[in-house]
Amino acid sequence: MTLLSDPELLARLVALDSTSHLSNLPLARFLADYLARPGVRVDLLTSPDPAKANLLVRVGPEEADGGLTLSGHMDTVPAEEPEWRSDPFTLTQEGDNYVARGSADMKGFLALAANRLAALEPTRLHHSLALLFTHDEEVGTVGARHFAESSDRPPIPRDLIIGEPTKLEVVRLHKGMLRLRLTFHGVAAHSAYPHLGRNAIEPAGRAIVALSDLRAELEAERPPHGEHFPKVPFVALNVGTVTGGRAANVVPDRCVVQLGIRLLPGTSPEAVTERVRQAVRRALPDEAFNLDHVSLSPALMLAEDADLHRELCDEVGQRGSRSVNFATDAGWLQQAGFRCVLFGPGNIEDAHRANEYVPAADLLRAGQVLERLIARRCLAA
Repeated sequence: MTLLSDPELLARLVALDSTSHLSNLPLARFLADYLARPGVRVDLLTSPDPAKANLLVRVGPEEADGGLTLSGHMDTVPAEEPEWRSDPFTLTQEGDNYVARGSADMKGFLALAANRLAALEPTRLHHSLALLFTHDEEVGTVGARHFAESSDRPPIPRDLIIGEPTKLEVVRLHKGMLRLRLTFHGVAAHSAYPHLGRNAIEPAGRAIVALSDLRAELEAERPPHGEHFPKVPFVALNVGTVTGGRAANVVPDRCVVQLGIRLLPGTSPEAVTERVRQAVRRALPDEAFNLDHVSLSPALMLAEDADLHRELCDEVGQRGSRSVNFATDAGWLQQAGFRCVLFGPGNIEDAHRANEYVPAADLLRAGQVLERLIARRCLAA
């Protein structure tokens, strides 16, 4: 396939709608075809969901301790906001910015990574360059977890850059995301005969008050590593959704409360889950409820003196550490032994909203940084 410019490739990627509820196979297969040539190993790694796959592309010697891995997720959030000024799946240039769903988060980086590998002559590599593109990051880092927990994954370099939109800053810490579900059961009845039923929403309401108190407790605490997150230096608990009842004239027999909890590096998800359980139990000593784990995206913490962190900081002229409050694929990949940093074009504050964009200058500079890093790590003898 003819090599495209970075904006041309980005336009092709955003045109393939890979919203998380859809299959990512069309996008993964396009990239596989774009990158396939002699000397390049391309693998679509199957998932328990037959409509989803991770994409792994490797060039150069097989190794874990040299070279570099570039990683990003292929899925996006929906583009249903009414404020879009253009088709969200058509790359549009507005001034110095490229606008489309996924342009910042994170198909801009996918285009840069794919083109940097596509431009290499495989026989010139002394160390490996790998691309790991995952599915379903936006709904719980599902693809990264599947890859990290696979016993038969091929060896790829452990030094790994995830191209989340960081404004071209090098990020070595991020929070994790724990999702829990509380379910309260009652007995349905006609609301004219309430004595025949049991309302499931009422105990849920008392539980929410208790969870509000727990949230305040957590906000007053200063656990280890909170100093790296000065805006939110604590474990943050959010009651995200409450679903229950069918009509005003029916006693509700079920109510579900979903929680999202942002974990600091080193915070035990099991311990936080138990605190949730005990808070609800104290509020409802005689009520039955179910507390279920929905998903976990672990936190990230890479040592400040890690080679990849120091090298990238030197490259961009950054002093000191950076952190972000959102979770990424890096949490699971770190648990599988990868040394992860975040670095990519665009700003996360411009993602997940109408008229998402990535600055053209960010694409250019990020591409140049990656080229220099690949030359040092993969091409030098």
